[in-house]
Amino acid sequence: MERHFERELEDLKGNLVTMGSLVDGQLGSACRALFEGDTARAREVMDRDREVDSFDTLIDRKCMDILALAQPVAVDLRLLMSSLAINSQLERIGDIAVNIAERAEPLVAHREFLLSTRLSEMANIARIMVRDSLDSFIHGEASLASRVLVSDDVVDRLDGGLFRSLVAEMKVRHDRIEAAAHILILSRHLERLADHATNIAEDVIFIVEAKLVKHNAGEGIRP
Repeated sequence: MERHFERELEDLKGNLVTMGSLVDGQLGSACRALFEGDTARAREVMDRDREVDSFDTLIDRKCMDILALAQPVAVDLRLLMSSLAINSQLERIGDIAVNIAERAEPLVAHREFLLSTRLSEMANIARIMVRDSLDSFIHGEASLASRVLVSDDVVDRLDGGLFRSLVAEMKVRHDRIEAAAHILILSRHLERLADHATNIAEDVIFIVEAKLVKHNAGEGIRP
């Protein structure tokens, strides 16, 4: 029974790693479609979203089955609780990849303007955060997860700076208002992407160190 339970946990972790790889690929394709003006690649991202949804359902069901049948405790329970949360974050990252891909076609005619902004830099940092959060889960590295948390502030600053620069641009270049609006929405998607990576990293720290770091958990709370 114990060996069966261990195999179930390993299968669950393997499914999460596979989903993470799928989502990371979706994200990479979406960003390339956007910055290269590749609308065919963008459509592929949208078509593959069903695979992400299928993995989401599979992993949720597997977590629930293990919780119901095995009644795990301690580190195994933390792994299962966090796996449910990580799965949800990955599904949302998959949705963001689709949202990015959907903006590729409207911005094809404005690619020079798009590339003149810092959106590409923001996308690169957010993608690295996603990849590092996944690697921290695979290898159980809380230190790598902690570095992801630091990068979130960088993305937030870029988001704020991009907002200010695009608002200023729209005031003087009315012909760029539509394109700037699309870029503003993309910036917000990337900010949310970084938040999801941060949430995964926080879950990894919970698994490895049994420490809650969500929203600086426990600060200012007295018994």
